[in-house]
Amino acid sequence: MSYRPLRNPHYDDVNVRGLRYRLTWWGEPSATPIVLLHGFMDNGATWQFLVDKLPHGLSLVAPDWRGFGNSERAPGGYWFPDYLADLDALLGLLSPQTPARIIGHSMGANIAQMYAGIRPGRVAWLVNLEGLGLPDSRTHDAPARYERWLNEIAQPAPERRFRSTSELASLLVARNNRLSRDRAEFVARAWTRSRTAMRDDEDVELLFDPRHRRVNPILYRRQEAEACWRRVTCPVLLIAGDASTQARREGANAELMEPHLQRLRRVTLAAVGHMMHHEDPAAVATAISEFLDEHPIEAA
Repeated sequence: MSYRPLRNPHYDDVNVRGLRYRLTWWGEPSATPIVLLHGFMDNGATWQFLVDKLPHGLSLVAPDWRGFGNSERAPGGYWFPDYLADLDALLGLLSPQTPARIIGHSMGANIAQMYAGIRPGRVAWLVNLEGLGLPDSRTHDAPARYERWLNEIAQPAPERRFRSTSELASLLVARNNRLSRDRAEFVARAWTRSRTAMRDDEDVELLFDPRHRRVNPILYRRQEAEACWRRVTCPVLLIAGDASTQARREGANAELMEPHLQRLRRVTLAAVGHMMHHEDPAAVATAISEFLDEHPIEAA
């Protein structure tokens, strides 16, 4: 059985700081869309499950970050501040006159939450799906990180390939038993492109640029992120999954974030993990819809 979207998307390509960016839209494009920001290795198309559970009158748009999905790859590699600059440029295109409404997952939520403190007037509200930041780096790790980075950039980054989208879907289900098979098949198709002219679900490779897997030579300084969070003035809904291992793996959690955000509400969903919008989009949509009732678009 394959997943059948309830809302058909349409696509647009825009220039963002010299790179072609893919946008996935649901509903009529508007000057006040809700902007959906995906996480690492993901792309905008897989917001489909959540979109199908949100109120159908909403205008929503999901960009693929540079080097992910169908957006152009950056020839010079990837640096976190570029995502902040890309988001700034994107919001100039998508919500030029009005503070933006943003739903972000993981990496996308981390970018959005820092941005909301860097430019507080540009974000009306933020829904953060487990964008918890990273553990603070240790200064003495810097030499080894730089050495590893130099070694990695000296070698080509291999593309990840699969015999079929079905093979990738089976891997996704094996890694996450809360992900249904039909959604796994949808994600596998959204994440890949065909390498042959035979069938588009056979002999596929991942769309994301494999250079994203290279170690970042710049150490993460959590105090800098927290300084940005403390400048956030908009309402923030932080949704966590009680089955998620993300907080333990990243050495960060919602409790550590709470003191730094002025208008934070926390919700923990039962029986979902980090990929909650893939696993149980109805539960995520319910939490978001309640938040939207308190912060309607017309009120901004």
